[in-house]
Amino acid sequence: MFFILTISGGVLMPRIAIIGGSGVYDPRLLENLREEMIKTPYGNIKVKIGTYKGEEIAFLARHGEKHSVPPHKINYRANIWGLHELGVERILATSAVGSVNEAMKPGDFVILDQLIDFTKNRTYTFYDGEDAPHERNFVAHVDFTDPYCPELRDSLIRAARELGFSYHPRGTYAAMEGPRFETRAEIRALRILGADVVGMTQSPEAILARELEMCYASVAIVTNYGAGISKTKLTHSEVVELMQQKSEEIKLLLMKAVEHIPRIRRCACKDALKGATG
Repeated sequence: MFFILTISGGVLMPRIAIIGGSGVYDPRLLENLREEMIKTPYGNIKVKIGTYKGEEIAFLARHGEKHSVPPHKINYRANIWGLHELGVERILATSAVGSVNEAMKPGDFVILDQLIDFTKNRTYTFYDGEDAPHERNFVAHVDFTDPYCPELRDSLIRAARELGFSYHPRGTYAAMEGPRFETRAEIRALRILGADVVGMTQSPEAILARELEMCYASVAIVTNYGAGISKTKLTHSEVVELMQQKSEEIKLLLMKAVEHIPRIRRCACKDALKGATG
């Protein structure tokens, strides 16, 4: 294991967090679990912290433990700020997605490398200038050319390859507002624009992580084909069912990826604010 841990008040603090998406609500992949309430300028969040091979890792259920929060109502700013306050520098996330690219079949893993944002009613930044509810009361324009950390992506790719899972080393994610599924015409348009998969949560989550100079990567799990490609009615129950079928593989993939993350961050994520402010 490669992580350096911070110590606060004699307690080891995690440097890595897992954000579980649809179907990934249970951190049973970790041992010695405890729950922490973290106060942020955007509200409080609950984070579970456990150990993996003796190291501390934080776990956050994006939608709540019982999928009680829809994608457009998630408090993304509180989640990311809270993990940052906890000392987290790296985030591995999971995302249940529909396939726009028929080569990406239900059950496949996709290590995302690009993002197209079609959401419209969310809060996308911590840097609201003088209106910010914290001391970072400036404006920032971070570079987002590559939305996902290359070091974390490499760790996920190596893990998937070693485990022999069916995976795609890159993929473009189209973020939609939700919570409804897409229309047939929307899926056709997304395909023309170069999207491979479609979901509802990568924006603003990935954006906010970059703003706090955190490394972020997401493994998408294809649960169904998109509207017009699928021959059947789209349902959330089929999403949850496939995620349950893949739950053990998801845990294995994440933990194997953790083992491959380098100790020292050499990616550009850690310097995202350099040149981003006036």
